[in-house]
Amino acid sequence: MSNKSDLRRSLIAARHAISSDMRTRWDAAIGARMLAWLADNPVRTLGIYWPIQNEPDLRSVYADLAGQGIRLALPIVVRRDAPLEFACWTPGDTLMKDAYGVLIPAERSIVMQPDALLIPCVGFNMEGFRLGYGAGFYDRTLAATPRPVAIGIAYSFGLAAFDPAPHDIALDVILTEVSSGTEN
Repeated sequence: MSNKSDLRRSLIAARHAISSDMRTRWDAAIGARMLAWLADNPVRTLGIYWPIQNEPDLRSVYADLAGQGIRLALPIVVRRDAPLEFACWTPGDTLMKDAYGVLIPAERSIVMQPDALLIPCVGFNMEGFRLGYGAGFYDRTLAATPRPVAIGIAYSFGLAAFDPAPHDIALDVILTEVSSGTEN
């Protein structure tokens, strides 16, 4: 099993090394798999993310989702030790940087709980646990009852062996550029 800090650094470096052409193809494939998964598993409200650190970029399909009538919501860090909140966002709405430098909706109409969340993964294991940046925001968010469906979004090279921490919560499905995911 790998040390999570070393594994995290290695996987983030691998993301940064992907060529722009390859990234464009992989992101399109992940977007297509995500749209297909949502067609089979419809939701009314979807928590999305704005990509940072070369995470898979699905922004090109957000307009399609909104056009299908799916209400989109971006995550907001309220406090360092709290679950994420989600604010409604429609493509074209004004965004601003939060204290962490992440883009969030300038107008904050909070969604009580999205039906499902797209959750970017630095890495993931065969049991469907996510390796993130280590702050635990998504784990605290998924600890809510009832919890939203957790859809991991990752590049396939992020599959790695690591032990989950006691507070980690497995994702329901993980979508990559090569598969429609690990269903849990």
